[in-house]
Amino acid sequence: MNAGASRPKCIALAGPTASGKSAASLAIAQRWPVEIISVDSALVFRGMDIGTAKPTAQERALVPHHLIDIIDPLQAYSAADFVRDATRLVHDIEARGRTPLLVGGTMLYFKALMHGLDDMPRANPAVRAQLEARAQAVGWPALHAELAKADPATAARLFPNDSQRIQRALEVFEVSGRPISSFQTGGTLHAGPLAPEHLISLEPADRAWLHARIAQRFDAMLAGGFIDEVRRLRARGDLHPDLPSMRCVGYRQAWEALNAAGDQLTHAQTAELHDRGIFATRQLAKRQITWLRSMPERQIIACDAPDALALVLRSVEDLLGPPVHGFGRPQSSGFNPC
Repeated sequence: MNAGASRPKCIALAGPTASGKSAASLAIAQRWPVEIISVDSALVFRGMDIGTAKPTAQERALVPHHLIDIIDPLQAYSAADFVRDATRLVHDIEARGRTPLLVGGTMLYFKALMHGLDDMPRANPAVRAQLEARAQAVGWPALHAELAKADPATAARLFPNDSQRIQRALEVFEVSGRPISSFQTGGTLHAGPLAPEHLISLEPADRAWLHARIAQRFDAMLAGGFIDEVRRLRARGDLHPDLPSMRCVGYRQAWEALNAAGDQLTHAQTAELHDRGIFATRQLAKRQITWLRSMPERQIIACDAPDALALVLRSVEDLLGPPVHGFGRPQSSGFNPC
């Protein structure tokens, strides 16, 4: 799409993990004829259901969902892949007379849809192997220090042990000679179909509220068989912890716990996994909120407000007009963990 061209009419619902996006999106779908496009780098993987809080079969039956279960965990899925697929879906959904509703928490994907991405270098196995070997020798914090010299902007928003993102940033720098942050400001790929002012952002006024919901959701995942899900993934034999899929929050911690325990966890080891998983998810939420703050045009709604859902629906009505008469059925105003 060329800059200045009319954009398809689509809206987006973003927010950190456990902020209530899924419940709000289903409430929207009960009132307007929408189709949901997932904006989540973990939901693309098949067989990763519990640890990603993937929409249930019942929820997916209520409204069409897209970009869920589209690739195997052995594969990779880039921001450029997402922009290509989401842009096509936006036009297809519009052609069906419905409104695309983009929902998720992968902020790089949202940013790419609004402002575009340059053609970032593809994965280079040889360079990745070299970086992995160096990390084994000196540790990821040392490579993070190297990144701070090559790309201070990217290093500043990454934790020293965030191996996946540190590796990718250094890989891009070594292959292209350019910091990865220079590819995230718009360029070769023009701005996509999402207007920044059509982004509704669920953000907590009280961070403790979000932390409590994160803990509640992780408890539910463990009770729902998350450890067994990771056991099944490990039993395939072709997956390993350095894959993007297995680096997803929760999966990485569970894989490491099962590795250390010989595939059977004691009560104490399960408790440790519980604490590590919650901590990692809190860190993810913190990064997501940081990303959102770099999008000043977004419409902010306090997800911990008693009338949060009503405010979301009011914002959607401002964008789409009144709910379609006779469409869907009323839903509870309460948020459930997404």
